[in-house]
Amino acid sequence: MTGTRRSDRRPADGSPVARVCVDVPLAHLDRPFDYLVPAELDAAAVPGARVKVRFAGQLVDGWLLERADDSGHTGRLAYLEKVVSPEPVLAPEVARLARVVADRYAGSLADVLRLAVPPRHARVEKELVARAAEAGAAPPDAGPGQPPAPPEVGGWRDYPAGPALLRALAGGRAPRAVWSALPGEDWPARYAEAVAATVAGGRGAVVVVADNRDLDRLDAALGAALGPGRHVCLSAALGPARRYRAFLSARHGAVPVVIGTRAAMFAPVSRIGLVAIWDDGDDLHAEPRAPYPHAREVLLTRAQLDDAAALVGGYARTAEAQLLVETGWAREVVADRATVRARMPAITPAGDDPQLARDPAAASARLPSLAWTAARDALRADLPVLVQVPRRGYLPAVACAGCRTPARCPYCAGPLALPSATGAPACRWCGRLAAAYACPNCGGRRLRASVTGARRTAEELGRAFPGVPVRTSGREEVLTTVPGGAGLVIATPGAEPVADGGYGAALLLDSWALLTRADLRAGEEALRRWLAAAALARPGAAGGRVVVVADGGLAPVQALLRWDAGWFAARELAERRELGFPPAVRMASVTGPPAAVADLLAEARLPEGAELLGPVPADGDRERMLVRVPRARAAALAGALHSAAGVRTARKAADPVRLQVDPLTLF
Repeated sequence: MTGTRRSDRRPADGSPVARVCVDVPLAHLDRPFDYLVPAELDAAAVPGARVKVRFAGQLVDGWLLERADDSGHTGRLAYLEKVVSPEPVLAPEVARLARVVADRYAGSLADVLRLAVPPRHARVEKELVARAAEAGAAPPDAGPGQPPAPPEVGGWRDYPAGPALLRALAGGRAPRAVWSALPGEDWPARYAEAVAATVAGGRGAVVVVADNRDLDRLDAALGAALGPGRHVCLSAALGPARRYRAFLSARHGAVPVVIGTRAAMFAPVSRIGLVAIWDDGDDLHAEPRAPYPHAREVLLTRAQLDDAAALVGGYARTAEAQLLVETGWAREVVADRATVRARMPAITPAGDDPQLARDPAAASARLPSLAWTAARDALRADLPVLVQVPRRGYLPAVACAGCRTPARCPYCAGPLALPSATGAPACRWCGRLAAAYACPNCGGRRLRASVTGARRTAEELGRAFPGVPVRTSGREEVLTTVPGGAGLVIATPGAEPVADGGYGAALLLDSWALLTRADLRAGEEALRRWLAAAALARPGAAGGRVVVVADGGLAPVQALLRWDAGWFAARELAERRELGFPPAVRMASVTGPPAAVADLLAEARLPEGAELLGPVPADGDRERMLVRVPRARAAALAGALHSAAGVRTARKAADPVRLQVDPLTLF
């Protein structure tokens, strides 16, 4: 601001009213508020700029959504206090998307904008302005120049609908596809080809992946396909300065493509022609902050609003993606069965009848003879072996060796775990050591393993195969790649490194830990993790083998054996339709103290046909209620819950209530 006194202020001559979204995440304040633009801030107060305003006696942040000639407010309007920066960080199309996402998830616009626009970094803004001034450059939104030529079809020719997909993208059309990737597929290269086709058609693209390992692979593939300086990465791991610099590059139109983790789902790409997501079943795509949007749903909403193409890809297929196919919203892109059989490794279950006949202990052995033989043969052929173990650590759960009673902490009753072969048992909840533990049931002091973790597995296999290098990849250290020679790689799900030339064998252990979880998505998640690991093995013709220690009659195991994620997704969706579970219906969870949950539901005008399920205990003294409605009434449900939350915040209810529409976990 200038030195103008408050009493001497006058409104700007043109469009003196600013509509502002104030950064106050209270449900009853989820609407724009009108302010006057003082004349001295007229040039800086552009739509999309960050501002500061007086609200309820306090100076708060806000986003200037638009300028108007008049206001519907009959009282006296306050002035904008400050324009934090004239940089229009909030693009109009992103503001529109944020409003739709907030309404879909029963949230407030301020919460969504906090996810969509990264925090300001003043030094980065000054650097960009100075660089443009020194170079006498064209305006920041001049764009990156002429689009490249359409790419070759490449690996998409392995899918009958693949070439048509690329032609549609290059032609400026908006195809929508659910892609089931082949085993061993170089998926970053396929995504790079789809993005290059979109850019060749004169439009931009946004691609979201689950983690930074996938982001690095996609970054390299796009650099090769598009050339330098035509895309940026957006990820919270970049740090404030690099993230904001990448964000502004996209906002100015300096690059046509943005890739990243879920932070990129709101990236301000101009003339967006493609939104894509890889492995949409990964729970990292779900935002843990209110209003808890899922990257897949945000991108699909964006495709709908901007008439853009959509690509949902992965080795596995979620029930949500299957619903897109069955409703006709998207077409599936899959290879024919002959190609699948030629590309997939030889997959064998260790728990079916023929294996049990040869090895009766296979039903209970953690590493049955079939798995041991597959690993031995691969190592003898000088090939690496991947061992997927669902649990990290050494022995994450132990029990009394005498009576098998689970070992619990004497202070807080939490589960005891062993950190190493020589370490003392420690509580996983409070961290206290229990060196003098004695079983309260029989008095025994010896402990046995209840659950075996990745580090203990590495120790056991290192003894079983002496002289063979053993590497671990998990939470403490995640490997990206491993060499192609003989070696053992023990990895937790999602941390499997890529082996040079592919693995000779992949062993999928402790399947019960995935299949017996009390979760609606247990089978879907187990298959997703198995397919991701099996996809790293060599084809069967080149000696690749996969052994899954599970009963071959189970549906997820059958889908793995046939490499048919679409069949399993269709089965899952049909079962959920019959039982009334998402995505066949819409559900919302209401979590909080019992009185607060009852208060909110009493205020909510739920749509006709809404069912209340629960309550069930949540963490602490809280409880959880589920509300189920048909998909056609999803908007009415979200609106009713948001309005009820607004009534509670308006009267300053003491106990907060957490609202989640379509939560990942229901139980």
